[in-house]
Amino acid sequence: MAEPFYARRSARVLLLDGVDRLLLMKHGSEWYTPGGGLDDGEDPREAAVREMREEIGLDVGTGDLGPLVAVTSGHASLGWVEGLMRDEFFLHRVAFHEVDTRGLDAYEVATYAGHHWWSVDELAATGETVHPLGLAPLVADLVAGRIPPEPVRLPWHH
Repeated sequence: MAEPFYARRSARVLLLDGVDRLLLMKHGSEWYTPGGGLDDGEDPREAAVREMREEIGLDVGTGDLGPLVAVTSGHASLGWVEGLMRDEFFLHRVAFHEVDTRGLDAYEVATYAGHHWWSVDELAATGETVHPLGLAPLVADLVAGRIPPEPVRLPWHH
């Protein structure tokens, strides 16, 4: 079966620190994992590494990035692109990281409202909008060392 045509593919990172907290970035009133769209000719792993460097100032090699642990896809209209979208989520662990947002693009700076390292309990209890949907149970499994043998399919968020 042929791969569907995606109007936009994104590579995102589930970044866990040494005390099992997940980094999320707030844009507007919603929380997202670090990451973004693939550039022409770029594979998802390369994009995830580039996006971490640009958005949070974390420089890692593609070989050091953890496994692909989740995907989500569906239709969306983002204003500047419309159609079938796909997000791929890689796991990466650090002992500690001081977030540096100086590499954000101007349009990202315009909506950036902060970041927070979330515990599993905070994720499970929050009433705020967190993308992707279904993140808390996945992060609980990852923190417990249960890495899925195949990427988990998360619900689409639009």
